[in-house]
Amino acid sequence: MYVASLSLTDFRSYAGVELELEPGVSAFIGANGQGKTNLVEALGYVATHTSHRVATDAPLVRHGAQRAIVRAAVVRDGRRALIELEINPGRANRARVNRALMPRPRDALGLLRTVLFAPEDIALVKGDPAERRRYLDELLIARAPRFAGVRADYERVLRQRNALLRSAAAARSGRRGARRAEDEAAFAAIGAGDVLATLDVWDAHLVRHGAELTAARMELVDALRSLTAKAYAALAPSSGAVDLEYRSAAVDAAAAAPSTGGPGGGDRREAVAEWLRAALAQARQAELERGVTLVGPHRDDLLLTLKGMPARGYASHGEAWSFALALRLAAYELLRADGGDPVLILDDVFAELDHDRRRRLAEIVAPAEQVLITAAVPDDVPDELSGARFDVTGGCVTRVR
Repeated sequence: MYVASLSLTDFRSYAGVELELEPGVSAFIGANGQGKTNLVEALGYVATHTSHRVATDAPLVRHGAQRAIVRAAVVRDGRRALIELEINPGRANRARVNRALMPRPRDALGLLRTVLFAPEDIALVKGDPAERRRYLDELLIARAPRFAGVRADYERVLRQRNALLRSAAAARSGRRGARRAEDEAAFAAIGAGDVLATLDVWDAHLVRHGAELTAARMELVDALRSLTAKAYAALAPSSGAVDLEYRSAAVDAAAAAPSTGGPGGGDRREAVAEWLRAALAQARQAELERGVTLVGPHRDDLLLTLKGMPARGYASHGEAWSFALALRLAAYELLRADGGDPVLILDDVFAELDHDRRRRLAEIVAPAEQVLITAAVPDDVPDELSGARFDVTGGCVTRVR
């Protein structure tokens, strides 16, 4: 798989740009603030419908414009597909594939698969659990785009359930006037006496979607474990062993209850659903008091350990960087095993690495079908990654060789 062309209209700093690309290595060289990261961010957005730099779409639209358009021509197994995303902050985004409008933007997911390395990846190790959940979910969706719908369904149920819990908590404390305006309709529609019955309904939905998402994450971590350890050993052979463990509040809570115990075999999704039901029952009183859902995949974490210790608290900066890179390399290997190389994107990564780690990473990624690199100066690009070079200055992109 490779990207043959990229076109941007009103995306970030670009009023318009057209790029022709090819398999192999392409490096975008330019000083900070010239727009090189915007180019690879756009390709990452085509693949995931999210940015690795910001949480919302509004910053992606050029100042003064109403929308942004990103087009990418992707070649896979000799077949070419044109993907177009229209980014409309505050309104629904739209997606087209080969000029045909998709019913939902997420129907275009999976046509381009990328693995993006960026300085922000240090948050995978040092940051909050949300960063690690996002890593798992984006990889799940890249492997099986239907999980975009599973995650969206779970988030919808979670919002509705939280609205009900907030209203119930306010009513129990005699502060009905303090409820958030958006919760009033939910509370008025059912009345205080039916809150528990309605919660039972939302519990069933949360268990169904949450169990599917949790089980898939757990299976993904099982697949990533050895790949991550192998990649870390290649990048930092003298730094010790790493490991991954999926930590689920639902599983922990249910395992502590004598009536449920731990997993007893059988289908993993069904086992997780049983854990979730038990954990929700155990947490209900606390949820009604606090007005928030305390159990579910939105509260889970991926525990990263280095030499048997939590990497978040004990890893040095260099070790954390190597661990983050190993997670990305493991994702790359997993996607390759599914069939076809994903496009590798290295956004200003080599400047963060010492000479040995830079050389090892370059040797690992060099065989990929397409590698896109951004760097501030040409010397940041290792000799092992020779190929096309683009100069990025003041929003102008010029091929120099």
